[in-house]
Amino acid sequence: MRAILLAGGLGLLGTLLGTRLAISLLVREGYGQLIRDDGPTSHHTKRGTPTMGGLVIICSVVLGYVVAHLFTGQGPTASALLLLFLFVGLGLVGFLDDFIKISKQRSLGLRSKAKMAGQTVIAVIFAVLALQFPDENGREPASQFISFIRDLTQTGQIWAPLIVLFVLVMIAGTSNGVNLTDGLDGLATGASVMVFGAYTLVCIWQFNQSCATVAGPICYETRDPYDLAVVAAALTGACFGFLWWNAAPAKIFMGDTGALSLGGALAGLAVLTRTEVLLLVLGGLFVIITLSVILQVGYFKATKGKRLFRMAPLQHHFELKGWAEVTIVIRFWIICGICVATGLGIFYAEWVAGA
Repeated sequence: MRAILLAGGLGLLGTLLGTRLAISLLVREGYGQLIRDDGPTSHHTKRGTPTMGGLVIICSVVLGYVVAHLFTGQGPTASALLLLFLFVGLGLVGFLDDFIKISKQRSLGLRSKAKMAGQTVIAVIFAVLALQFPDENGREPASQFISFIRDLTQTGQIWAPLIVLFVLVMIAGTSNGVNLTDGLDGLATGASVMVFGAYTLVCIWQFNQSCATVAGPICYETRDPYDLAVVAAALTGACFGFLWWNAAPAKIFMGDTGALSLGGALAGLAVLTRTEVLLLVLGGLFVIITLSVILQVGYFKATKGKRLFRMAPLQHHFELKGWAEVTIVIRFWIICGICVATGLGIFYAEWVAGA
């Protein structure tokens, strides 16, 4: 547990202290957020707020992981390194998007095709490598099954290229889902704290009930659950520390740098812990907000110009209805907490039922 606690603590301190320095640097360089003219008018006051705060989150997570391993003397594992690759790689795509926005002084950064290409390359590399590197028990970081809580059977194995395609869609959907949620001060950051905290508990439980040490039908066939818990704890702590500065009124935004990297990390944890379907419950808030955009676009096209919501994503609909920003954020956090509690309840109940 020492590495988990140390990584979480360093992630927290890294963003709590490092974000203050980042704000000063970004303000001095003029790296401020640009606001869309067609967005809620209340957001115009946020113009110029420093962005790209996701860089601090990324650095804090990587630092927390590395120092925790140096302190405990443990070596890195394939699963954790793959998760960090996905996390940092998507963060780089987001950074390019944010940097173009600032340097070109426009609200749109990378072209959609270029952005999707970057996400695709990183996701495919992650998916292909995650099906390699078996441990001494023959377990690869990812399995060729689409699982809810565990791989229940060794039949019905899916063709590896289809798994790669599924992981690609999952990573793109989750990273863009967090990006869509990152529209109000502290909303995506606070939700990420809860979901990453849940995955820390999931990984710890899978480590304690690993088939490598506890034989039986209810053990978990996952590779490197302890090291995944170290990364998940670092992510939880880093988001928690960043929330100090990102809560309303935000002193800094995470930008696409943070949103894409955090979304990718969520998808990576789901794949590596064999809980791909469970992520739909744990990350229910991100799913709801993403669905609101899909429904809005679909309804607009089907009705030739009519709107289902006043504005999408969903949080902006409530803004235009007159809800205060802080009210929306807190109520959406409550929804996220309910989703996380439900997901953890399902995860634990499945284990109890099989015990």
